[in-house]
Amino acid sequence: MSMSVGQPNEDGSEAPIVDINTTPLVDVMLVLLIIFLITIPAVLQTVPVRLPTVSNIATVTKPENVLISVTNSCETFWGQQKVDSKEELRTRGVAALKAEIARQEAAGGKIELPEVHIRGDKDTEYRCIGGVIFTMQQAGFLKIGFISEPVLAG
Repeated sequence: MSMSVGQPNEDGSEAPIVDINTTPLVDVMLVLLIIFLITIPAVLQTVPVRLPTVSNIATVTKPENVLISVTNSCETFWGQQKVDSKEELRTRGVAALKAEIARQEAAGGKIELPEVHIRGDKDTEYRCIGGVIFTMQQAGFLKIGFISEPVLAG
């Protein structure tokens, strides 16, 4: 049994083999690829949740609902009246909620809490609208929605 170390040179000495055998490298890479293909789905597990489906339902505006507008400079309006502070907004919200509950109790029907509809300018920073949401939740409103322009077909 013999082993070849290289090709003979012109002077008779043997030169080393400079070619690399890539077969073992390819074998190792294929094995690693198979291992990664098997283990990646096991690593990418997520918590199963039911995501909401999006639907475009027209909002029914009731007179007891509160309409708040927020401009891109963080100015807040209750209907058409400017609200100067978060405390004033909270006070107005509590008063409106108490008045509506008292009105519904006097009518003797089922009490349905009013909703807050927020109209925010598209360039408004989130902190402005988020502050209004937080303040109205503190006032006791449970349903808060956003009013947007419908997408025009065509």
